[in-house]
Amino acid sequence: MHLVKSSARRPFVVGLTGGIGSGKSAVANHFVAQGASLVDTDAIAHALTAAGGAAIPAIRDHFGMSVLAADGSLDRAAMRSLAFSHPEARKQLEAILHPLIRDESARQCLAAQGPYVILAVPLLVESGTYRERCDRVCVVDCPEALQIERVKARSGLAEAQIRAIMAAQASRAARLAVADDVVDNDGTLDQLRVQVERLHRRYIDLAGKRT
Repeated sequence: MHLVKSSARRPFVVGLTGGIGSGKSAVANHFVAQGASLVDTDAIAHALTAAGGAAIPAIRDHFGMSVLAADGSLDRAAMRSLAFSHPEARKQLEAILHPLIRDESARQCLAAQGPYVILAVPLLVESGTYRERCDRVCVVDCPEALQIERVKARSGLAEAQIRAIMAAQASRAARLAVADDVVDNDGTLDQLRVQVERLHRRYIDLAGKRT
């Protein structure tokens, strides 16, 4: 179990992670339906890089107008192309975004009103700072072939691009190695729901015991 420093105000936090196409969003939505609060770092990143977002001035200053869309938001396709052709660009973008995302996610966790918080972090395994903030780590898992199939269906990316994204993430084995709980997402939606409901009851119990 990955415990964070104690605080009277800090809620019970479950870090939710998984590779691209694993189904993190579906699992997070099931937890919310059960009553959990959700803090989604992807949603925070989108807000920061929307037109007028807090990260846009630094992105514009560092990368220029070529990575911005006509409305002033981040052009994700242009940034993705730059990042994968120039790995240093990805690190530079992360250096801009990650501190802002960490600060905003911490603020949202403290403000959460549910019985516990699902902190959805795609790169949780790669970032020790998020693991330290979680009472438990829940990994959404499925075979890599299924990840690729799902991403192709939803985004139209070529398999080579998807594999490049997967290669930049922690391996399936590395994610499972740090998991306190695992949701297997290679079956039906009903099977997924049953797993989430079981974990929800467990997290309610653990949160109550800690308080």
